[in-house]
Amino acid sequence: MLVLASTSPRRRELLTQAGFEFLVVPSAVAEEHRPGEDAISFATRLAQEKAQAVYEEQSALDDAQNPLLVLGADTIVVVDEEILGKPASASDAARMLALLSGRTHQVITGVCLISRAGIEAAAEVTFVRMQTLSTAEIEAYVATGESMDKAGAYAIQGRAACWIPRIGGCYFNVVGLPLALVSSLIEGMHRRLKRSAGLVSSTR
Repeated sequence: MLVLASTSPRRRELLTQAGFEFLVVPSAVAEEHRPGEDAISFATRLAQEKAQAVYEEQSALDDAQNPLLVLGADTIVVVDEEILGKPASASDAARMLALLSGRTHQVITGVCLISRAGIEAAAEVTFVRMQTLSTAEIEAYVATGESMDKAGAYAIQGRAACWIPRIGGCYFNVVGLPLALVSSLIEGMHRRLKRSAGLVSSTR
Protein backbone atom coordinates (compact mmCIF):
# COMPACT_ATOMS: atom_id res chain seq x y z
CA MET A 1 0.00 0.00 0.00
CA LEU A 2 1.45 3.34 -1.09
CA VAL A 3 0.72 6.37 1.08
CA LEU A 4 1.54 9.93 0.01
CA ALA A 5 2.54 12.07 3.00
CA SER A 6 1.53 15.34 1.37
CA THR A 7 -1.46 17.62 0.89
CA SER A 8 -0.14 18.90 -2.45
CA PRO A 9 -2.77 18.51 -5.19
CA ARG A 10 0.01 18.59 -7.79
CA ARG A 11 1.71 15.55 -6.28
CA ARG A 12 -1.58 13.69 -6.12
CA GLU A 13 -2.24 14.49 -9.77
CA LEU A 14 1.23 13.41 -10.86
CA LEU A 15 1.10 10.08 -9.01
CA THR A 16 -2.33 9.42 -10.49
CA GLN A 17 -1.06 10.35 -13.95
CA ALA A 18 1.76 7.81 -13.53
CA GLY A 19 -0.75 5.07 -12.75
CA PHE A 20 -0.10 4.62 -9.03
CA GLU A 21 -2.85 3.73 -6.57
CA PHE A 22 -2.32 5.40 -3.21
CA LEU A 23 -3.81 6.97 -0.11
CA VAL A 24 -3.16 10.54 1.01
CA VAL A 25 -2.22 11.14 4.65
CA PRO A 26 -0.94 14.68 5.33
CA SER A 27 2.13 15.26 7.48
CA ALA A 28 2.27 18.02 10.08
CA VAL A 29 6.08 18.36 10.02
CA ALA A 30 7.23 21.99 10.24
CA GLU A 31 9.27 23.13 7.23
CA GLU A 32 12.08 24.88 9.09
CA HIS A 33 15.55 25.41 7.67
CA ARG A 34 18.46 24.68 10.00
CA PRO A 35 21.46 27.05 10.14
CA GLY A 36 24.22 25.94 7.79
CA GLU A 37 22.05 23.30 6.09
CA ASP A 38 22.53 23.15 2.32
CA ALA A 39 19.51 23.10 0.02
CA ILE A 40 19.62 19.41 -0.97
CA SER A 41 20.11 18.29 2.64
CA PHE A 42 17.20 20.52 3.68
CA ALA A 43 14.81 19.14 1.06
CA THR A 44 15.71 15.50 1.66
CA ARG A 45 15.57 15.87 5.44
CA LEU A 46 12.07 17.33 5.29
CA ALA A 47 10.96 14.61 2.89
CA GLN A 48 12.24 11.95 5.28
CA GLU A 49 10.72 13.60 8.36
CA LYS A 50 7.33 13.79 6.62
CA ALA A 51 7.50 10.17 5.49
CA GLN A 52 8.70 8.95 8.88
CA ALA A 53 5.93 10.76 10.77
CA VAL A 54 3.21 9.29 8.56
CA TYR A 55 4.80 5.82 8.53
CA GLU A 56 4.70 5.73 12.33
CA GLU A 57 1.09 6.93 12.35
CA GLN A 58 -0.03 4.37 9.76
CA SER A 59 2.11 1.41 10.84
CA ALA A 60 -0.99 -0.63 11.66
CA LEU A 61 -1.73 -0.73 7.91
CA ASP A 62 1.47 -2.66 7.22
CA ASP A 63 0.67 -6.15 6.00
CA ALA A 64 2.82 -9.01 4.77
CA GLN A 65 0.77 -9.31 1.59
CA ASN A 66 0.41 -5.55 1.06
CA PRO A 67 3.34 -3.80 2.75
CA LEU A 68 3.09 -0.16 3.72
CA LEU A 69 5.18 2.27 1.67
CA VAL A 70 5.12 5.95 2.62
CA LEU A 71 6.33 8.63 0.23
CA GLY A 72 7.41 12.04 1.50
CA ALA A 73 8.50 14.97 -0.65
CA ASP A 74 9.54 18.58 -0.30
CA THR A 75 10.21 21.11 -3.05
CA ILE A 76 12.27 24.28 -2.72
CA VAL A 77 13.59 26.93 -5.09
CA VAL A 78 17.16 28.23 -4.84
CA VAL A 79 18.52 31.46 -6.31
CA ASP A 80 21.88 32.97 -5.31
CA GLU A 81 22.04 30.36 -2.53
CA GLU A 82 18.83 31.75 -1.01
CA ILE A 83 16.22 29.06 -0.35
CA LEU A 84 12.69 30.03 -1.33
CA GLY A 85 9.82 28.00 0.04
CA LYS A 86 6.14 28.93 -0.12
CA PRO A 87 5.48 32.68 0.24
CA ALA A 88 4.12 33.87 3.57
CA SER A 89 2.15 36.72 2.00
CA ALA A 90 1.40 38.47 -1.28
CA SER A 91 4.28 40.87 -0.71
CA ASP A 92 6.60 37.93 -0.04
CA ALA A 93 5.44 36.29 -3.28
CA ALA A 94 6.19 39.50 -5.19
CA ARG A 95 9.64 39.63 -3.59
CA MET A 96 10.39 36.05 -4.68
CA LEU A 97 9.27 36.65 -8.26
CA ALA A 98 11.42 39.77 -8.46
CA LEU A 99 14.41 37.68 -7.35
CA LEU A 100 13.73 35.06 -10.03
CA SER A 101 13.02 37.58 -12.81
CA GLY A 102 15.47 37.39 -15.71
CA ARG A 103 17.56 34.67 -14.10
CA THR A 104 18.12 30.94 -13.89
CA HIS A 105 17.25 29.23 -10.62
CA GLN A 106 17.23 25.71 -9.28
CA VAL A 107 14.19 23.70 -8.26
CA ILE A 108 15.08 20.92 -5.83
CA THR A 109 12.70 18.20 -4.70
CA GLY A 110 13.76 15.84 -1.96
CA VAL A 111 11.90 12.52 -1.90
CA CYS A 112 11.91 9.74 0.67
CA LEU A 113 10.29 6.30 0.62
CA ILE A 114 9.94 4.29 3.82
CA SER A 115 8.85 0.69 4.35
CA ARG A 116 9.69 -2.08 6.79
CA ALA A 117 12.58 -2.92 4.44
CA GLY A 118 14.27 0.42 5.04
CA ILE A 119 14.54 4.03 3.90
CA GLU A 120 15.43 5.37 0.45
CA ALA A 121 16.02 9.11 0.00
CA ALA A 122 17.18 11.15 -2.99
CA ALA A 123 16.83 14.55 -4.61
CA GLU A 124 16.19 15.86 -8.11
CA VAL A 125 17.53 19.21 -9.36
CA THR A 126 16.12 21.12 -12.33
CA PHE A 127 17.46 24.41 -13.70
CA VAL A 128 14.75 26.87 -14.72
CA ARG A 129 15.16 30.07 -16.72
CA MET A 130 12.60 32.83 -16.11
CA GLN A 131 12.08 35.80 -18.38
CA THR A 132 12.44 39.35 -17.09
CA LEU A 133 9.18 40.40 -15.46
CA SER A 134 7.79 43.88 -15.03
CA THR A 135 6.40 45.08 -11.73
CA ALA A 136 2.94 45.12 -13.31
CA GLU A 137 3.28 41.50 -14.45
CA ILE A 138 4.36 40.40 -10.99
CA GLU A 139 1.51 42.28 -9.30
CA ALA A 140 -1.08 40.87 -11.70
CA TYR A 141 0.19 37.32 -11.24
CA VAL A 142 0.25 37.54 -7.44
CA ALA A 143 -3.31 38.91 -7.54
CA THR A 144 -4.50 35.64 -9.14
CA GLY A 145 -3.57 33.75 -5.96
CA GLU A 146 -1.59 31.16 -7.91
CA SER A 147 1.62 32.04 -6.05
CA MET A 148 0.50 31.33 -2.56
CA ASP A 149 1.05 27.60 -2.08
CA LYS A 150 3.98 27.19 -4.48
CA ALA A 151 7.70 27.09 -3.70
CA GLY A 152 9.24 30.12 -5.35
CA ALA A 153 5.78 31.68 -5.73
CA TYR A 154 4.98 30.38 -9.22
CA ALA A 155 3.44 27.39 -10.98
CA ILE A 156 5.18 26.25 -14.16
CA GLN A 157 2.03 24.31 -15.08
CA GLY A 158 -0.11 27.42 -14.55
CA ARG A 159 -0.11 31.01 -15.78
CA ALA A 160 3.63 31.34 -15.19
CA ALA A 161 4.27 28.86 -18.03
CA CYS A 162 4.59 31.74 -20.51
CA TRP A 163 7.55 33.11 -18.51
CA ILE A 164 9.67 29.94 -18.74
CA PRO A 165 11.53 29.73 -22.06
CA ARG A 166 13.58 26.68 -21.08
CA ILE A 167 14.50 24.25 -18.34
CA GLY A 168 17.34 21.82 -17.81
CA GLY A 169 16.21 18.59 -16.19
CA CYS A 170 12.93 17.02 -15.12
CA TYR A 171 9.80 19.09 -15.81
CA PHE A 172 7.72 17.13 -13.31
CA ASN A 173 10.23 18.01 -10.62
CA VAL A 174 9.31 21.68 -11.09
CA VAL A 175 5.62 20.80 -10.79
CA GLY A 176 6.38 19.08 -7.48
CA LEU A 177 7.34 15.45 -7.92
CA PRO A 178 10.10 13.90 -10.11
CA LEU A 179 8.15 10.93 -11.43
CA ALA A 180 11.03 8.95 -12.91
CA LEU A 181 12.99 9.17 -9.66
CA VAL A 182 9.96 8.27 -7.55
CA SER A 183 9.10 5.33 -9.79
CA SER A 184 12.62 3.93 -9.52
CA LEU A 185 12.54 4.29 -5.71
CA ILE A 186 9.22 2.45 -5.52
CA GLU A 187 10.44 -0.35 -7.79
CA GLY A 188 13.63 -0.68 -5.77
CA MET A 189 11.72 -0.78 -2.50
CA HIS A 190 9.45 -3.54 -3.80
CA ARG A 191 12.55 -5.57 -4.67
CA ARG A 192 13.96 -4.99 -1.18
CA LEU A 193 10.68 -6.11 0.37
CA LYS A 194 10.64 -9.29 -1.72
CA ARG A 195 14.22 -10.08 -0.75
CA SER A 196 13.49 -9.49 2.93
CA ALA A 197 10.50 -11.82 2.64
CA GLY A 198 12.67 -14.47 0.96
CA LEU A 199 10.65 -14.33 -2.26
CA VAL A 200 13.67 -13.63 -4.46
CA SER A 201 17.35 -14.33 -4.08
CA SER A 202 19.85 -11.49 -3.66
CA THR A 203 22.08 -10.65 -6.61
CA ARG A 204 25.71 -11.52 -5.95
